[in-house]
Amino acid sequence: MKILVFGLGALGTVYSCLLKKAGHQVSGIDRAAVTSAIKEQGVRITGIWGEHHAHLDDTAEAWSQLSDIDFDLIIITVKAYQTAAVCSQIKALIKNNTFVFLAQNGYGNYERAVDFIPPERLILGRVIFGAVAISPGLSEVTVIADDVLLGHPHRLIEAYILRQWADIFSQAGVPTRYSPDIMEYVWAKIIYNSALNPLGAILEVPYGRLAEMEWSRELMDGIIEEIFAVLKAHGQPTPFKDAGAYREVFYGQLVPSTASHRASMLQDIQNGRRTEIDALNGAIVELGQHLRVPTPVNRVITCLLKCKESLGKGGFDCSPP
Repeated sequence: MKILVFGLGALGTVYSCLLKKAGHQVSGIDRAAVTSAIKEQGVRITGIWGEHHAHLDDTAEAWSQLSDIDFDLIIITVKAYQTAAVCSQIKALIKNNTFVFLAQNGYGNYERAVDFIPPERLILGRVIFGAVAISPGLSEVTVIADDVLLGHPHRLIEAYILRQWADIFSQAGVPTRYSPDIMEYVWAKIIYNSALNPLGAILEVPYGRLAEMEWSRELMDGIIEEIFAVLKAHGQPTPFKDAGAYREVFYGQLVPSTASHRASMLQDIQNGRRTEIDALNGAIVELGQHLRVPTPVNRVITCLLKCKESLGKGGFDCSPP
């Protein structure tokens, strides 16, 4: 298969390396500092999935440099706030046989992408393994909670096609399966990320420590309760019947399996990068306002994270979401 990975950070490095090792033609797009290092050294992953190294077929700083390639799949791994800009660029690469895999966090990626790409070409993913970018082209896989899930929010892609792509990823070393109810699991991950990621960044502690402290547990409980209230008003089901059922799994299984993991938002702040808070707790606040469901805890967490983000950039511009 001819595959393009747009964004060669932690996640993009993992996909590009393993897919290339599996025998596919793999190209990558990122900024010049990243692509120049990858051209010289290749892509490499370490961690719980072992040591792997590969040299990509092409790397570029712009889609126009790869416009002569008829891609079967484009994997988007950029931050949620970059989705619209990236999709507006790659729409010129979409052929009749091209699918686009949104391998991103948060709410709204599909809704932004569909403004530029035909909905029947979009594959939505729930990615729940963790990776850390050590340096350009080097990524460490740190944790996996479940298989990657592939699906379509409106089931516009035949199940057998999604199963074929799931098999391709699994054979390359990324455990993946098809789900007809992808949005339920996307939302389950949004709940998980919204409860843990911003608090882990604000307090600068791993996930397990958040579950040990009475005060952080109270905040996480509030975040979870508000999200379930918003989802009920939105008519969006999850794999859990209510917030109480989710908390049992959250504290009993999910947090213990990722107890040593540190928030990607903290990594972003420490590196002077913008976080994805607007696609997580910020999105809950916005959706709650639209549905007239109060979300005071998520609003405070969003404001605090934005303050922390601003301070990390050397400034202090704390405007409310």
